[in-house]
Amino acid sequence: MFKKIKEQNILFLDIETVPQHASYLQLNERLSKLWDKKAKRIATENQTKEETYEKAGIYAEFGKIICISVGFITIHNKIRQFRIKSFFGDDEKKLLIEFNKLIKKHFNKQEHLLCAHNGKEFDFPYIARRTLINRLEIPNILNIAGKKPWQVKHLDTLELWRFGDYKNWTSLDLLTAIFDIPTPKDDIDGSMVGKIYWKENDLQRIVKYCEKDVTAVAQLFLRYKNEELIKDENIIYS
Repeated sequence: MFKKIKEQNILFLDIETVPQHASYLQLNERLSKLWDKKAKRIATENQTKEETYEKAGIYAEFGKIICISVGFITIHNKIRQFRIKSFFGDDEKKLLIEFNKLIKKHFNKQEHLLCAHNGKEFDFPYIARRTLINRLEIPNILNIAGKKPWQVKHLDTLELWRFGDYKNWTSLDLLTAIFDIPTPKDDIDGSMVGKIYWKENDLQRIVKYCEKDVTAVAQLFLRYKNEELIKDENIIYS
């Protein structure tokens, strides 16, 4: 199955998200009441709604995207190269516009695919929801409404690893370890992104982490195909 998929047709991606505000206290009255309802369902024992708000970034209704990193594989003189570009910033609408421009211009053909780890449950729907919230048009490859399963051009390295076992959840960090791929979590992990963004104001550190994740997804997909990894010197940043 993996051999039939041409990696040159895939846009690999990863997103980083944070709560829309630095703290729960900055929510307006209407949204704070709605978050209170959410918090009751997701809070751990003795956790306040203010503390629970740190998790708001994983919900598209209460979070926002601060970085989308994408990468695609090219072959030059029989050597694989991986080209990475990141869209990032405090202005979510602006980065979504730029990301959507790339999708519409370069990944709009029948054979094109998107790939992320846990992308079908997180990255792809999150981007689509935030695109609508920002009153933008969803690119066709992300707009799955009314499409049949075989018409959806999404790959998910988590789903591929499950082999039909939907009880199983395996982190990207674990999969990179067992396939001997450099870890993308050598500096930070997803749980730290909100703090680094709102308290440390270090967006560049988050972008670097996001780019490591998207590289790891591409390398993992190559391992699924029993192919050699792309060498560091052949990873190109733009």
